[in-house]
Amino acid sequence: MKSFLSPLALLFIVNLVFPTAQLMSQEDSPKTETQESAKVPAALDFHVKSIDGDDVNLADYHGNVLVVVNVASKCGYTRQYSDLQKLYADNSENGLKVLGFPCNQFGNQEPGSDADIVEFCTSKFNVTFDMFSKVDVKGDSSCDFYKYLTGLELEPKGTGDIGWNFEKFVIDRSGKVIGRFGTKTELDDEAFVEMVQSALSAR
Repeated sequence: MKSFLSPLALLFIVNLVFPTAQLMSQEDSPKTETQESAKVPAALDFHVKSIDGDDVNLADYHGNVLVVVNVASKCGYTRQYSDLQKLYADNSENGLKVLGFPCNQFGNQEPGSDADIVEFCTSKFNVTFDMFSKVDVKGDSSCDFYKYLTGLELEPKGTGDIGWNFEKFVIDRSGKVIGRFGTKTELDDEAFVEMVQSALSAR
């Protein structure tokens, strides 16, 4: 008389012989394209302090076009605040963010407290774009975000330390730093405008 294993018994034997097939965890399985794309871009993998003292995760800006600027209140180029505010106001609904980082390393032209800077920016230039706590942007004391930015080889300014107030970096929606412009580059500069608008049009 022939005997046959039941389906349940057969499954039990298979599990004994091939236990690793059942124990394979989700972490051990190959990452999907969706999981890989969720990784924070290197340029946004930093935390900074807002000018009000709050912790800000730059990853929260992912998906926007960013113009990052080191600013000062007593510089000959402080007038660029007006153009930065206009750039932000004209394009914010399309995903443009301006990030202002006050710095006192150039001619001591940003000597005030964060509260002083807020008062100056809002009263003189009606600034509504995001401002951050005063930082160093060059040398060994530079904040980590600026150490990363200034270490990149970018057009048209190149790599190396910030030279003066109001240098500008452009970061696209994917989190890639795509350009660096010097202090003397005005916000209506053809190359700057073209880069920003091209980044805004990309989805």
